[in-house]
Amino acid sequence: MDTLRIAMAQINPTVGDLSGNTKKILDFISKAKELDIDLIAFPELAVTGYPPEDLLLKPQFVKDNAAFLKKIAAKTKGITAIVGFVDSPEDIYEDIYNAAAVIHDGEIAGVYHKMFLPNYGVFDEERYFQAGAAPLNIVLNGITIGIGICEDIWYPEGPARIQAIAGAEVVVNINASPYHMGKARFRQEMLAARASDNGVIIAYNNMVGGQDELVFDGQGMIIDEKGNVIANGKAFEEDLIIAELDVEGIFSSRLHDPRRRKEKIALEAEMKRVQKIVLHAKPKNRNRFKPLVPKVGNPFSQIEEVYNALVLGTHDYVKKNGFNHAVIGLSGGIDSAVVASIAVDALGKKNVTGIFMPSRYSSKASLEDAGSLAKNLGIEFIIIPIQETFKKYLSILSKPFKNKKPDTAEENIQARIRGNILMALSNKFGWLVLTTGNKSEMSVGYATLYGDMAGGFAVIKDVPKTLVYKLADYRNGKREGARRVPIGAPIRRMGRDGWGQGALIPERVLEKAPTAELRPNQTDQDTLPPYEILDPILKAYVEDDKSFEEIIAMGFDEKIVKKVIKMVDASEYKRRQSPPGIKITPRALGKDRRMPITNRYESY
Repeated sequence: MDTLRIAMAQINPTVGDLSGNTKKILDFISKAKELDIDLIAFPELAVTGYPPEDLLLKPQFVKDNAAFLKKIAAKTKGITAIVGFVDSPEDIYEDIYNAAAVIHDGEIAGVYHKMFLPNYGVFDEERYFQAGAAPLNIVLNGITIGIGICEDIWYPEGPARIQAIAGAEVVVNINASPYHMGKARFRQEMLAARASDNGVIIAYNNMVGGQDELVFDGQGMIIDEKGNVIANGKAFEEDLIIAELDVEGIFSSRLHDPRRRKEKIALEAEMKRVQKIVLHAKPKNRNRFKPLVPKVGNPFSQIEEVYNALVLGTHDYVKKNGFNHAVIGLSGGIDSAVVASIAVDALGKKNVTGIFMPSRYSSKASLEDAGSLAKNLGIEFIIIPIQETFKKYLSILSKPFKNKKPDTAEENIQARIRGNILMALSNKFGWLVLTTGNKSEMSVGYATLYGDMAGGFAVIKDVPKTLVYKLADYRNGKREGARRVPIGAPIRRMGRDGWGQGALIPERVLEKAPTAELRPNQTDQDTLPPYEILDPILKAYVEDDKSFEEIIAMGFDEKIVKKVIKMVDASEYKRRQSPPGIKITPRALGKDRRMPITNRYESY
């Protein structure tokens, strides 16, 4: 029986850490050898990390990555490995390729160049890479295997189709596919279609880990020729996905599919482009080895996915950039509570400090809720009043502000004092400031430059306010969708002492009206529509690019839609100065949505 023992190393590399990434690759190769694996695959650009961005414009970086690939090859005897790296044939550095090295028994036996280069959303591959010209099949233990890289598999007419017609029974596709909500299921449906349409087994390996705004979720999978998942990897964790692939069923399915015979005739010229490298032509005798049992795990719910993506993205951003400790301004509100919870899960409670900075407008409830949260999380809690500093600012500005009524200028002074304090603590102790603004606020500019926007990393920058509440419910151990009251509705119940005890994030935090507490009796809805209305409008305008008329046709009030669009368009300059944050929606603010700051186009 023709079988292939395959392993997919779902690793977490760091961009630019060529030495560390190489060590990780070799460690997983050693594990695979212990399992008598025939072929182990690593993610796209595993040697360099993904995306390396303008490091690719440095010839020395490209040269160094090739040198580390040779070190990997030298220690890869007795196994075949597919390793993602940057290729520059004949050291001509103006032409570089997103490539997969085929390493066999200690030698680089061949190289495949990615043929389809993504150049949309967060991807800029055409800025750096040349597109490959030819598909590649290899033969290992008598089994023909097509090699592909990420975007190659997303096209029905892509390399996998030609590789299968040219004899491939298995297609190994290596990836750095970043996470957003819903992508895992869509990815699986796409792969099932490719596998069944082409009559091949697809081994899809994906990177895991955080890189700046991006989080790679792993969740690699092996799908048989009928579209069934036969093995999959963990979500948001490193993993070694293993399976013993039986290709016998492929021959039967192909014999019963007349499309294949017709395609062979129609694609005869295309088939000639497929390169073929024979590594080992005969099947491998496995009588003395125990069969491998692949693992198929249950997928996360959407809220579980988002929460785990935020935890991994926060952990990797903090740690990979040399920090060990995070500091957060705790307001007693929902956003800072969720950010603090994520930080504790990512870094540990000893590595998180919460700062409460009351002014004349801060309520007793906010102090109680911030303190209760810090106690529940087990983090250090420091109170630094800003009232005297605020009074001094007002005194200094009394002459320039003479005869002017108090407005947002005075409100924002408080936010900027708090930002200064957090940055001072960051400088003094080497802590990273985690900002607490959400996507709803960032979209409409409901944030203060150099105030609550000041910091190193914006954990929930891409999380709409309505989703923030669902994350809080999830972290409190409640089922998904368990909101009991509309956001901002009056409190209906609390704990016995009014502090909302019994939940990690106090109930009062979830049930009180959101407020910045920068003026008397202030709530977010003094300035913004209710978040249940605002968030769908923002999704339609920011993520889906719907027009003014299309959004009104969805049932929203014309005046509200116009106001929201004006606020979004006027706030681009603020967003451009905000810290990076974790992408969890299909279209995040920043790299995904690149709007000009100076812009007079009106879409209403």
